[in-house]
Amino acid sequence: MIEKNTLSPQWKLFICIVICQSIGIISGLIAATNNNVWFESLQKPSWNPPGYLFGPVWTFLYLLMSISLWIVWKSNMNEKLKEQATLIFALQLFLNFWWSILFFKFQSPLFAFIDIIFMIILIFISISRFSKFSKLAAWLLVPYISWVCFAAILNYKIMVLNN
Repeated sequence: MIEKNTLSPQWKLFICIVICQSIGIISGLIAATNNNVWFESLQKPSWNPPGYLFGPVWTFLYLLMSISLWIVWKSNMNEKLKEQATLIFALQLFLNFWWSILFFKFQSPLFAFIDIIFMIILIFISISRFSKFSKLAAWLLVPYISWVCFAAILNYKIMVLNN
């Protein structure tokens, strides 16, 4: 009988944190969001948050996402359902990675907006799937979906103001 190689819950949490935080860090580095002359030249709505707010907010949101993913990963639920839920989560994280690059690096509010709409759909599906494992895992994604919906509205408004 071959014993399944399992990671401790602490290692699983560490891996989830590294994955989620790395997505934000790498995307931000590629997008070169700091001192972006193009972005500074855009017309923005009066309710556009100050730039210094985004780093701490995203760091916190990626931490909540990590914990949510960890709760699902360490659960004793059906492996097939866990794989499906994790795949949906990974897809929305993939879109999350690309949003900053599309918006800042490629200077395309339109493609970023299309990306964020699909991201919102996948986050809602993730919340639904994660709720089957844990209500806490689902609720931990609520601040994330709230911020992404706000970002989508801001993205749209910037797109309209600068068209």
